[in-house]
Amino acid sequence: MFYNGHGVPKANVYAHIWWNIAASFGDKDAVKIRDIVAEQMAPTRIEDAQKLARECVRKQYKWC
Repeated sequence: MFYNGHGVPKANVYAHIWWNIAASFGDKDAVKIRDIVAEQMAPTRIEDAQKLARECVRKQYKWC
């Protein structure tokens, strides 16, 4: 949704967060798409997304 802007504003950081979480569960397509999203992001934004993904998992997906 965030990658294509379906129903929400397009946001690469949030797209990266959710694709990264899916990739962490072994979804090989998610790995590919996460990497495509990352190519469109500055390294600092990728770091932000990775940190937010870890926080999201830690909070059991509440307020993500």
